[in-house]
Amino acid sequence: MGALQLHVFYLILLPTITSQVISKQGEWKSATATYTKQADASIITEGACGYGDLHKASYGKYSAGLSTMLFNKGSTCGACFEVRCVDHILWCLQGSPSVILTATDFCPPNYGLSSDYGGWCNFPKEHFEMSEAAFVEIAEKKAEIVPVQYKRVKCERRGGMRFSMSGSAHFFQVLITNVGLDGEVVGVKVKGSKTGWLPMARNWGQNWHSNINLVGQPLSFEVTASTGRTVASYSVAPANWQFGQTFEGKQFK
Repeated sequence: MGALQLHVFYLILLPTITSQVISKQGEWKSATATYTKQADASIITEGACGYGDLHKASYGKYSAGLSTMLFNKGSTCGACFEVRCVDHILWCLQGSPSVILTATDFCPPNYGLSSDYGGWCNFPKEHFEMSEAAFVEIAEKKAEIVPVQYKRVKCERRGGMRFSMSGSAHFFQVLITNVGLDGEVVGVKVKGSKTGWLPMARNWGQNWHSNINLVGQPLSFEVTASTGRTVASYSVAPANWQFGQTFEGKQFK
């Protein structure tokens, strides 16, 4: 996968894909999978979802880059998928074991290559780019690409949602990680001690921002998942919070 700038470029050009293409929990759909190799056998540590170090974000080797059809311009970031190799006697491991992956990155299309040979992430292909460490749990390492089945599953997370502060006084940004339930955040509100609930806009991936100066105020967050369920975490950050800090709130149950 390329640099973040390349990810953003593709996100601007490609059409919006509705979440209807994502399989509902319990419904298996067909796709393909490949893997990318890193020094520690994990997926990249920086991706289009903005999570930064995926090990610190608790996603690690079970992270995946999604093709445009699945990525949904970043709204699918944090969602969990069960993936298993199927229909290939040479490459799939016996018994078709599965792994649970978290969407953490965008796999950009390459229209210079055929979607059947190298352009695995070309629209409208449904494709997972996995870490080598996760890939070898479902298929032989020497396989270049394998047919898989996938379905959305509940995200099992330890502890509460995490809110990481960044930006400046007039551009407040929060990265939301470790989201349980379906893992997919579709709406965020923030509340200071001097404000009511303020809707935040998605910047990119799971980074949300507001142009209101919230410095010096204790902050509460309201997070809405794609299922429509909402969880409010009150006074997550104290009045003396600083940019660069991370705080833990409540969790979907």
